[in-house]
Amino acid sequence: MALTGRTALLAALGSLPVGILAPSWTGMLAVNAPLSLAILCDYALAAPVRALRFTRSGDTSVRLGDAAEVQLTVTNPSRRRLRAHVRDAWPPSSWPAGTAQSASRHEVTVPAAERRRLTTFLRPTRRGDREAERVTVRSYGPLGLAARQGTHLVPWAVQVLPPFTSRKHLPSRLARLRELDGRTSVLTRGEGTEFDSLRAYVPGDDTRSIDWRATARQSSVAVRTWRPERDRHILIVLDTGRTSAGRVGDVPRLDASMDATLLLTALATRAGDRVDFLAYDRRVRARVQGGTAAGDVLSSLVRAMAPLEAELVETDAHGLTKAALMSAPRRSLIVLLTGLDAAPVEEGLLPVLPQLTKRHTVLLASVADPRIEAMKQARGTVDAIYESAAGTQAQAQRDRTAEQLKRHGVVVVDATPEKLAPALADAYLALKAAGRL
Repeated sequence: MALTGRTALLAALGSLPVGILAPSWTGMLAVNAPLSLAILCDYALAAPVRALRFTRSGDTSVRLGDAAEVQLTVTNPSRRRLRAHVRDAWPPSSWPAGTAQSASRHEVTVPAAERRRLTTFLRPTRRGDREAERVTVRSYGPLGLAARQGTHLVPWAVQVLPPFTSRKHLPSRLARLRELDGRTSVLTRGEGTEFDSLRAYVPGDDTRSIDWRATARQSSVAVRTWRPERDRHILIVLDTGRTSAGRVGDVPRLDASMDATLLLTALATRAGDRVDFLAYDRRVRARVQGGTAAGDVLSSLVRAMAPLEAELVETDAHGLTKAALMSAPRRSLIVLLTGLDAAPVEEGLLPVLPQLTKRHTVLLASVADPRIEAMKQARGTVDAIYESAAGTQAQAQRDRTAEQLKRHGVVVVDATPEKLAPALADAYLALKAAGRL
């Protein structure tokens, strides 16, 4: 039996010394007996907790940063009215810090043989699956002096998906893609593109695009127009090792890489290319065999990335290369989302890089820390000068590592979390325009 605050106060008064409440032992009993009887009656009239029935409904998935609604239906099969406080417990990361207590607690009154629906609003702060823990009910009697308490397990899970914050950059990149694809007045010419059509020559056209056979059959000069190759294969490899665990501002490097992956996938599938995905550190953490249908690939990719977390282990570059080559048996664009830290690249990636660049085009994208640039600009005090020197040294080291990769034929994109996704999309479009896919 649980005592309420009101009951605890009355009980405390009832337990005061005899000389304070009554002149004799009989007087003390006269004070305590009605109180005890009232508490017992109130407890007896409280609706039973074990007999309650619960069901759930609502959202089963939500993007990180958005709100999800989960309904909890309370059915009272007893003959007594239920007056209760209900706590719908979820993991702490289901709400922002400091809001869990207010968001998970409800007051409810359910008449006999009726039911009521409670809504819990979740706003998760981490990706992955969030599973309901238990429902705790405290059922009060009519006087509010005593209560019954019990718990029920009511399973439900909400999958928290990666946010697609870079979606806003997709329309502008699709417009550039349409230009490359010949659907506007701008046409791409160059090696590695597919023949599109013939048209009349206009001043400024590249003379190498003149089709002399077609020109001989007609009275005007004809030139070939080209469009970028379609149905290319793109393999996105996400490094989930220790370098992806660091945070840049409020964003984990892994999450920034995921956002860039989503934008590139949306763009490439719209371009008619096939996109596959691989997450790896010391073993394969996730794999998606994609296609050219943008909606299907994005949906599969989002759900595959949702439970991924950075592993505090050094990435096995040999294993990663082997897994990438198995996933890309023909010539492909391999996009590697990893760090530009000198030691992991020089000791792990560089020795095995020729295995990838021999057959494939390799693009490496890394999350840069804007704090480094801010440190470089520090001035005014001795501490600021040291900070500036440290920032300059860190940036120079990243530049040297990037230059080493470029000498091996790797295209390098090094950008801050907000700029990484559009920069990676621009690099893809540049490769497509140059016919290097």
